[in-house]
Parts: sequence; structure tokens; C-alpha cells
Amino acid sequence: MRERTLLTVSAHPMMGMRTAVSKMMQATMERRSRRGGGGSGAKLGVATSVGSGDLEAVFGHVFELPELLVRALTHRSLSSETAPEMLTDPSADNEQLEFLGDAVLGAVVAEALFRRFPASREGELTRLRASIVSRKNLGEVAGRMGLGRFLRLGKGEENSGGREKPAILANAIEAVIAALYLDGGMEAARRFIDRYVIDPALPVLDAAIDLQGNHTFSGAVGDHKSALQEHLQAAGRGAPQYVLTAEMGPDHRRRFRVEVRVAAPVEGDPERTLALGEAEGQTKKQAQQAAAQIALAGISEGMARKGGEDGERV
Repeated sequence: MRERTLLTVSAHPMMGMRTAVSKMMQATMERRSRRGGGGSGAKLGVATSVGSGDLEAVFGHVFELPELLVRALTHRSLSSETAPEMLTDPSADNEQLEFLGDAVLGAVVAEALFRRFPASREGELTRLRASIVSRKNLGEVAGRMGLGRFLRLGKGEENSGGREKPAILANAIEAVIAALYLDGGMEAARRFIDRYVIDPALPVLDAAIDLQGNHTFSGAVGDHKSALQEHLQAAGRGAPQYVLTAEMGPDHRRRFRVEVRVAAPVEGDPERTLALGEAEGQTKKQAQQAAAQIALAGISEGMARKGGEDGERV
């Protein structure tokens, strides 16, 4: 009987992991309930309704166990300041969930790359995955979706700008992925990963892979400006130009609009340029990156059409 059980678990490793972790978490909550602790939410003064409304709209999932989402958004600094006796309890913050989320993220990204780039070898797929799941890229993903405003931080971390620290944001993304996986299974986690992590990276990957005849990727996901410059220079179009077209809002909430252009001289107009994309951001650098991302998406779409007659190709 023992051998048969082991074979069953090993045949479905991720399903077995989810079941095991869910049972452990349920047992932990039951033990706390018997002690009258009411779970980590009560101990830390957490309102589990944080998992409803806007949050669940952002994550695309209605949590049956909203305390999972609360935990995923709870940084260790909060329990350190408000309930130091819980520092030895791994379920008091999101660090344990980060471990599981990292594994789920890696599996989903690996499958997506395997299916999208069938001509790429193992080494290149490994580099692609490493770039997508990097701390740098995950921090940028969290920044784009505004995850920082939902984090539960201690006062010290809050005052030191913790809501904008890339490492804290990247860890929170992994913890959220784990919470989605435990509450809704692999499909709930996959929808989130596709929407926020994989899909935004595809223009950079497609352009790089298409540009390199030997399917060699050397860029970094999230660095759209570098990827666009590499593509344009390899195509003989020179470096892109970023033009500030507008500034909006009060000083403390300034927004910038930037257009990215490329030289496209014609007879009689040697200074002519072609607009590739325009976007807004809270800083000029953010706006430039967003504009470059839009430009790459347009270039990737043009490649897919194989140079249709509906516009000038870049």
C-alpha cells in the first residue's frame, strides 16, 4: 500500500504538492483556532476582506480562502514589529509562499517557452526563462500592476520606501502566485502568470528570436529600450529617438508622455522620422520603457504579418 501511494504522488508532483501544502495550512489554522488565536489574520490584526473587491479583480480570481492572499501580501517586517513572538511561525508572513510560488512560476514559464519557441535549444530556453523569472523583471511586473499599494509592511519598511523596493515586490509576486495555486489550482496561477509575466515579455522575445537567425537570445526581459535599439540598429535604422510630448498633473503626481521615433528620411525631407509608439509614465524613464514596449509589439505584429502592405516596415 505504501509503495502504491508513493507512485501516485510521484506521477502528479504538482498536484501532490498542492494537496500536501493545503492540508498543512488547514491543520495550522485548526490548531490556532483550538488555541483561540483565530489564525495569523487575527494575531496581526488583519482584515481578511483584503482579498475581495479590487484585489480580486486585479488577480482575476475570487479567493475561497482570502487569508491566503492576506498572507501573500504580508512582509516579515510587519510581524517583526507587531507580533515578534510569531517570527518563528513560517505562516505569519509570505516567505514560505515565495518558495512555492517560485516553483510554480518556473514550471508555467518553462511550458510556455517550450510551446512558443519549438526551434530553440535547451540552453536558450533556459536563458529565456531566467530572464523572465529574474528578480529585476518580477519587480518591474509588480510595479506595472501596482502591487506595492497592497503590501502589508512594518512601519520601518514603510518609511524606507518598501512599497517600491524591487526585491520586496518580486518576492510578493511569487507569494501571490503560490496563493493563487493553493486556492484555485494551476489554472488560476497560470492565468495570472500569462497576464502579468509572460504576455508583456513576448514582444521582446519574439523580436529578439526573429532577429537572430540562429535563435540566440541575449537581451533582458523588461529592458524594452535596449531590445528596441538592438533591433533597429541590426535593421540599419539607427538608434531610436525619445521625444517628450507632454507633462501632466501636479508636481507630486507628475505624469510624462513620451513618443519613440526612428529616422526615416526620404528625398526632399532628410530629417523625416517615423513614430513607433507613445506612452505615459510616472517618470520619463518609465514612459520611455513603455513606449519602447509598444514599439516592439508593433514590430512583432508586423513580422507576424510578414510585411503586409498596410504600412512602412521597421
